[in-house]
Amino acid sequence: MRQELMSLPKTLADDVAKNLVMVAKLLDDEPERAYEYSRVALRLASRVAAVREAAGFASYAVAKYAEALAEFRAARRMTGTADLWPVMADCERGMGRPERALAMAGEPEVQKLDRAGQVEMRLVAAGARRDMGQADAAVVTLQSPELASQSVQPWTARLRYAYADALLAVGREDEAREWFAKALEADQGGTTDASDRLAELDGVEFVDALAPEEPEELAEPEELAASEKATEPEEAPVEDKAEDEAGDKVGDEPEDDAEPAAETAEGTEATEPDRPEREADGG
Repeated sequence: MRQELMSLPKTLADDVAKNLVMVAKLLDDEPERAYEYSRVALRLASRVAAVREAAGFASYAVAKYAEALAEFRAARRMTGTADLWPVMADCERGMGRPERALAMAGEPEVQKLDRAGQVEMRLVAAGARRDMGQADAAVVTLQSPELASQSVQPWTARLRYAYADALLAVGREDEAREWFAKALEADQGGTTDASDRLAELDGVEFVDALAPEEPEELAEPEELAASEKATEPEEAPVEDKAEDEAGDKVGDEPEDDAEPAAETAEGTEATEPDRPEREADGG
């Protein structure tokens, strides 16, 4: 890549190189940002094959398959190599054209690929079979000398994982579990989730002990009102209340003898008969 950038003026080459470095650093964890950097590099040096290839992978990472395919085709025209053939076929899958991806798997370009490239092409072809509803054919497509090999290569874990997943899709669960275990053995870099798939088949559930506990949900106003009503003491019946009040009046006698109200209240005529009756008697 550095050699390709030497064809540019030094200042421009440095700017392009910085953007390509950021693409490489962010591609796995922050693909959206990597894509943005790739577009900058593409505007600065669209005639450099390495830039077109980097832009293709950045577009592929954010599922912009049409853009990715265009960039890969441009890079292939500039270099004349077939290295990008498998990922180009996978772009066809991403665009909803699995039959075209499957056709590419039978083209002469596949014979020009190294062993790793041919394994990638086999993975893409098996995926295309499954896209087309041919699950059994996908299992057969992945059966190869590379799958049977005991040596561990960079692509071994992914190939075994894909085979296990294909077996599971056709209901061969015991065999799928065996191949997920083999994929886990070969997965030294943690590129697959074979351990999770094994646990799922065994019925094991993982709980994140470090995850913060979710706060309790606040009760709705209606629920809160119902709860408060349930905790309030029940009001005594009217008859019981009357009896209680009567009991209070009988039992609450003053300590000192109290004089009748008529005798103690000066100028009060509470015990005197009504005046009209006295007049009637001539009093």
